[in-house]
Amino acid sequence: MNGRAEGRDTRLRISVVVPSWRDAENLAALLPVLSRLDRVAETIVVDALDNGESERIVLSCGATFIASPAPNRGEQMNLGAEAARGDVIVFQHSDTDLENAHLAAIEATLSDPQIIGGAFFRKFDGRHPRLMWLESVARFLTRHGGTLYGDQSIFIRRDVFMTLHGFAKIPIMEDVEFSRRLRAAGKIAVLDPPVRSSARRHLRKGAWRTSIQNGLFIVLYNLGVSPHRLHRWYYGAMKRDPERDAVLSS
Repeated sequence: MNGRAEGRDTRLRISVVVPSWRDAENLAALLPVLSRLDRVAETIVVDALDNGESERIVLSCGATFIASPAPNRGEQMNLGAEAARGDVIVFQHSDTDLENAHLAAIEATLSDPQIIGGAFFRKFDGRHPRLMWLESVARFLTRHGGTLYGDQSIFIRRDVFMTLHGFAKIPIMEDVEFSRRLRAAGKIAVLDPPVRSSARRHLRKGAWRTSIQNGLFIVLYNLGVSPHRLHRWYYGAMKRDPERDAVLSS
């Protein structure tokens, strides 16, 4: 854990939980940054690939490593939350930036006791320029009751998370399912500055193709298609892609 933050005088202790699967490269970029943020009380990585490399990176950055028996992001985040000791938990994708300004925004927002959690707007840097207009659309939808996705650095008071019994134990679309319950549970906030996620998959596979695929999977889930079936379809396609990304960024 980030031991130097243990004794600092702060109103809120922020725990960052990072689910990981084949994410050593992303962890090597993210974790040193988190280790330098004095607002982060602890970082917990829950990894689903026991090859030693991710664990080495995690421990070298002073974070906590937890092995998960299977790559199921919902269950991985629940494991991390169970180990967390902070007042607030931030669920962080390994390919998404998290900076001091984001943590300061969380602290300021949660000074209002009525707010139970929230997420950040997204920055679409690096995507095809013809899709940049989607950033404004996404901001509008998120501001007006839309889904809070996993790559928006969802944050929540720990006691509220436990009351909601965590994420559903489904292999995909766990963020969509959780977002509905989070919004129904109380007042939430969507914050600036926006977070930026890696656009590698968009650039490699094509921005239009990736955006359409993501949108299609969300529509199918909302129509009642089993997340287990969606998981098989998605990762079946990934197995045929030798340069696949490790996890789906919604």
